Amino acid sequence: MEIRILHFYPDLMSLYGSYANVSILKRTLEAMGNSVTVERVELGGDADLTHADFVYMGAGTERAQKAALLNFSKLGDAVKAAADAGVTMLFAGNSMELLGKTITDDAGKVYEGLGLAGFASVQNKKRFVEDVYGHTDLYEDAVVGFINRCSVITGVETPLLTSMDMGHGNEGPCGPEGYHCGSVFASQLTGPILVKNPALLKVMVQAVYRHRDQECPEIPVDDYMAQGWAITAEELKARREAFLKRGLTIDGRGNGNFPQISQMTQIHSEEVPDAGKTVKSVLSVGPEDNTPAGTGNFPQISQMTQI
Repeated sequence: MEIRILHFYPDLMSLYGSYANVSILKRTLEAMGNSVTVERVELGGDADLTHADFVYMGAGTERAQKAALLNFSKLGDAVKAAADAGVTMLFAGNSMELLGKTITDDAGKVYEGLGLAGFASVQNKKRFVEDVYGHTDLYEDAVVGFINRCSVITGVETPLLTSMDMGHGNEGPCGPEGYHCGSVFASQLTGPILVKNPALLKVMVQAVYRHRDQECPEIPVDDYMAQGWAITAEELKARREAFLKRGLTIDGRGNGNFPQISQMTQIHSEEVPDAGKTVKSVLSVGPEDNTPAGTGNFPQISQMTQI
């Protein structure tokens, strides 16, 4: 098949290696014998979604997000029509918020969203920076990734992650996260999310084939991705269990001097193919809210960075 991918605002919405979601999807589809064209839609540019097979937007700063919204909202009717037609879409990071009814920034200014979904986002000055270990109804494997968000999203009726054991969800710690309706997928998880989660990448590929009314053949699995997911999932699960034994509850609130799950950040160790180097673990933890800085059994983030 000839497959057309639309990548919206790749220069503006490009935090956390967001482009890699498109790269790995393209590489996987090509490995299956398809011819894949990626069309970059720059800020202020027009786009024809009529014959698109996959629509993607990544994460950006809050300021970049508002610029993306200003331009993307002009295509609101076309985006809704494409979604109704079954075009597969993925919105990663804070681009998810564009799909809702409103975005309220940390100064109280309200921006109208596309209205593709009924949720509302309210941004705060406080950021939630943490690892994620969650679950989706789409497959059995755990969903892993990383979140750096400042918003609380209410009104999501069909989340992508139905539950989370670690991480800050749409409305709070360890709650449902993201959005999924039909062929539209959205999540604040980065990593990037499709690289971190081979099972979710398969879901995207299957959705593309389904939209084209084609039977999906066997999907190749990248061994490095599969190993990376397994290591990350195992380490995060073990870490959560260890913290629970020390008095943490599932919502991230604990007793004594143990840090909240939501205050914990880890980049797992993994080898980078062809780079000749190994990225070692980076572990950062912060004290409980009611613990004075620098006291207790765990240091602050600024006091502990191990490579």
